[in-house]
Amino acid sequence: MDALARRDVREGGRWSLAQRAKNDALYVAAMASIAIATRLPRSWLRNAGRGLGRFAHAAIPGLRRIALANVERAFPSSSSEERAALVARTYARLGEELGDAVASLAPKRPIELLSFADGSRETLASALAEGRGVVFASAHLGPWERVAASLVAAGFPLTVVAREAYDPRLTALYDRLRGGRGTRTIYRASPGAAAALLRVLRGGGLLGIPMDLASRVPSVNVPFLGTPAPTPVGPARLALRTGARVVVGTAAPGAGGTVVIEVSRVDTAGLAGTRERAEEDARELTARINDVLGARIHAMPEAWPWMHPRWPAPPA
Repeated sequence: MDALARRDVREGGRWSLAQRAKNDALYVAAMASIAIATRLPRSWLRNAGRGLGRFAHAAIPGLRRIALANVERAFPSSSSEERAALVARTYARLGEELGDAVASLAPKRPIELLSFADGSRETLASALAEGRGVVFASAHLGPWERVAASLVAAGFPLTVVAREAYDPRLTALYDRLRGGRGTRTIYRASPGAAAALLRVLRGGGLLGIPMDLASRVPSVNVPFLGTPAPTPVGPARLALRTGARVVVGTAAPGAGGTVVIEVSRVDTAGLAGTRERAEEDARELTARINDVLGARIHAMPEAWPWMHPRWPAPPA
C-alpha cells in the first residue's frame, strides 16, 4: 500500500490524528456553508461559484500550471495567450457549475432540466429497446449532475457508478444530490458492487460511468485528446462481457448558447469479447469511447476540468 493509500479510507487506510482533526474541521465548515447556501437563490450561488473559481485560478498556481500544460497537450497549435484565456474561463465555468450543484442540494428546488440534441433521445431509447442493457460512458463536462437528473426526468432510469468521497460523511451529500433527483448510485468500494453493476446491465438497465479522469481502477493506455493516457477499462469489459450496447452521453453545446444532452452510439463491430481477444477488444473499445469523449471536450473545452492531472507526469 503506497503512502497515499495508507491515508485514504477508501483504500482501506486510516487517517492520522492530524488528518482526522483537519477533516473534522472541513466537514463542519462544509456542512455549515451548505446549510446557508441552499437557502440562497440559484443565480446568487452561480455568481458566487464563478467568483470562487476565479479566486482559485489566481491563488493556486500549481493547479493552474497543470491546466496550462494539459491545454497545450490537447491544443498544440494554440498560442500561450489562448491557452491562458481558456484556463481562466474554465475556472470560472466550473465554479459556476459548482454553485449550481450546491443549489440542487435543496430537494424542493426545481432543477433546470436539459433537453436532448436532435436524435439523441431516440438513440438512447433504441439502444435500451434492444434489451441487453446500455453502458452510458460519460465525462465531467459542464453540468454533468444535471445530465443525470434530466435523463431520469425524461424516463430513463439511470444508475451511476461513483467513487466514495474521501470523507465517508460527505458521501451522503452525493446521495442527496443524485438520489434526491431519482438517480441511483453504486459506489465502487461498496460490498457487492461488481455484482450490482452486472445486474443493472443484465436487467436491461442504463449504467452511467464517467471515464474521462484518471482513477485508481484497472486502466489501459489509449489516446485521450490526442495523447495516450491511462483510461478505465472496466466499462468496455462490462459491455463486452454482457453484450450491453455502448453509448457516449454528455453535455454538449446547443443552439443559442444553451447546453443539451448529446448521445451517440459507439460502434462495437468486430469486438466479439471472446476469451482469446478479451483484453485486446476491451482496449480497442476503450479507445473508441475516448475518441468520442475527446471530440465532446473539444466542442466545449471551457467546461472540462483541465486542472486535473489526467496524464502521468514525465519522469524527472
